[in-house]
Amino acid sequence: MANIKSQIKRNRTNEVARQRNKSAKSAVRNAIKKVKVAVEAKDLEKAELALKQALRLIDKSVSDGIQHKNTAARQKSEIQRLVNSLK
Repeated sequence: MANIKSQIKRNRTNEVARQRNKSAKSAVRNAIKKVKVAVEAKDLEKAELALKQALRLIDKSVSDGIQHKNTAARQKSEIQRLVNSLK
């Protein structure tokens, strides 16, 4: 345990940020899963709606510094390709 006051505070803020990042990453993964489930069910309308939501969450995670931009690009490419396969 840290004895320095600033480090004690930093440990608290790090924990808050860790929880927030964990939640955001989980939301992105869940959104991607929704797209994949809709594609497997061959439901184009549902897949496009889920895609729109997933793309928004992925872009937000990059702008918040939670994900690397190349990771986001790869995820977006994968789900877009899946949805396009239904058309």
